[in-house]
Amino acid sequence: MLPLNPAAVAGVVGRADVLACIFYLSSLLVYHRPTSDKKCMWLSIVLGALSMLAKETGVTILLLNLAFDFYRCWPMVRRSLCPMKFERKHSGLSLRSLKVLVSLALLVCLRLALLQGSLPSFSAQDNPPAFHPSFIVRLMTFCYLAAFNWWLLLCPWTLSHDWQMGSVPLVTSGWDPRNLLTCAAFGALVLLCYRCIADLDVQRHTPAVLGFLLLVIPFVPASNLFVTVGFVIAERVLYIPSVGSVIITAYGVQLMWMSRPGARGALVLGLAILAASGVARTHRRNYDWRDRPTLLRADLVTLPQNAKLHYNYGNYLREADQPEAAVRHYKEALRLWPTYASAHNNIGTLVSGVENAEHHFLLAIRFNRHHVNAHYNLGKLYKKSGKTEQARRMFEKCVSLHPRFVQAHVELLGLNPDKEKRSILKRILQLEPGNWEHYLFYGNWLNSKDFPGPASRYFLEAFRLSLRNRDLGRPVREDLISLRSTALMYRTLGHRSRTLQLLTRWHTWRRGGPSAAAAHLNLREWRLKMELRDRAQLYSQASMNPSKSTRCFDHSQLAVEAADLKVETVGDLKDATLKTIPILHSILVNNEETSVKNAIDNKNSNCKQTCGTKKRTVSIPTQIKTTHNKSEIGRDRHKDKKCSGGSDKDSAVKDRDGMPSIAAPLAEHILLKTF
Repeated sequence: MLPLNPAAVAGVVGRADVLACIFYLSSLLVYHRPTSDKKCMWLSIVLGALSMLAKETGVTILLLNLAFDFYRCWPMVRRSLCPMKFERKHSGLSLRSLKVLVSLALLVCLRLALLQGSLPSFSAQDNPPAFHPSFIVRLMTFCYLAAFNWWLLLCPWTLSHDWQMGSVPLVTSGWDPRNLLTCAAFGALVLLCYRCIADLDVQRHTPAVLGFLLLVIPFVPASNLFVTVGFVIAERVLYIPSVGSVIITAYGVQLMWMSRPGARGALVLGLAILAASGVARTHRRNYDWRDRPTLLRADLVTLPQNAKLHYNYGNYLREADQPEAAVRHYKEALRLWPTYASAHNNIGTLVSGVENAEHHFLLAIRFNRHHVNAHYNLGKLYKKSGKTEQARRMFEKCVSLHPRFVQAHVELLGLNPDKEKRSILKRILQLEPGNWEHYLFYGNWLNSKDFPGPASRYFLEAFRLSLRNRDLGRPVREDLISLRSTALMYRTLGHRSRTLQLLTRWHTWRRGGPSAAAAHLNLREWRLKMELRDRAQLYSQASMNPSKSTRCFDHSQLAVEAADLKVETVGDLKDATLKTIPILHSILVNNEETSVKNAIDNKNSNCKQTCGTKKRTVSIPTQIKTTHNKSEIGRDRHKDKKCSGGSDKDSAVKDRDGMPSIAAPLAEHILLKTF
């Protein structure tokens, strides 16, 4: 690994260059296999397309394959051109060239289509030489930048992950000493071109030709000589050209080893020094890339004139709660680049005093009229100062500049009149349908307009979205906020069963999500409780209207035998549904959290009415305690249609476990038994 390579390996953004290099070299190896095959050629084109999708410069592999194929076939092409006889092999080269060129044109069109038909636009901060009005200055600067990239391959001492905003001063005069490096680099390039052309016939230096092609062709799109790119120097784009540089260096060492046997000792010593220095520099550069502050500090030592580095380091200090040091670096960035709008904006967020902050925000807008954050921060400042109309104009400007700026829409929600809030709320939900806060805003607005039904639906959706993020360590518990709003709305609507279901889901989530079997049992239990509750209400209505009854019941017929109280699973409770109706009715009436001690009082009570009468009263004990879940309630059938009397006898039944009340405040205990 060269010292330049950590920029492509250690940085996440550079992984595209590594992937493009893998497909690039794979396409080269497949195309130039010893055995020619049409499938190999098409596979090489496919690999070139994959390299292009990873990095735009990957499409140059098709040109490189075509150029190297022409170099290998030149002796045969020369023999065919002299007597004007086209051999079969020559026609094969023509067909391959046609297919490769057509594929190249299609891939370029595809890439432009992915870019929506236009090249990316850049600012003067990204590439200052590209915006200079003089063509001579642009040409000299770009030629020097190409030579400087070649120098970085030879001597990678001055390294930085960012070369923008004045890192490389413009070459404005022909007497600039940096033009000497430009002349030396292009002179070496001309010598290599001559060596490649002279070697077309004999082809004795094929490695040098291949290394030259790998050095030049992949770098041409990033050289700013044909297309403007968004940087002046980027170490990661030299990842593929570094392969050509290594091939040329290795081949040069091989030639020196074979041509000068007496100097082999000096050559070995020189190679050892070169390898040791490269390893040391690479290790040091990898250490610089270990984290963000270390990289920024190391690059500031290398390029103290880079305003972008001062700005980025100021951002880090701001995040590290060091506002004074951050302001100092922002001001240094402004000294190096006075029209730096983002630096003015960030200073405005840190300085004290409304007037100072407003001054920096206005300067940021002056230098960059499309700076959305400056408009937004100025609107927040006006809102805090009580200037409502000016704040509203700033937020509307943010929306016009960036229609998908959600924060500006949220701020306008509190400044615009009520008749415009509905459209703003709908727009916010369209922009971020996965944000639970927006549904909460919409629900609160509907609740303020006396629409509790639709408001409950929006509250429930906010609760569902808040449960997706399982992070109990957050300082703001969004699940509690949405749960409270939803539960209060259900209570207003009188939906008691929905409130119970809501609490059950929330407690299940709080416990980290149970297993599938536990969740299934929990759901079955809840459904059974709701069913028993409905039947208890029906029984209560029937008992309060005895005129519809034709039979007389005594307490013995409502009794539950102690020998039958065994329920092993929640599913077995369905068999005891009709026997637990009086008990569950008392649970719903009393709403107490107790266990079963006296299931039935006064088992044999005298019936004070006569059979066959139309009006009867049934005495149901109201102090029956709740029955636990893991108890089984036996079946109790009516033995006789006639009334019978008996003596009072108290019996107490105890279970192994307890079944709590199904009232909403005890929903947490319902889940305890299933985990």
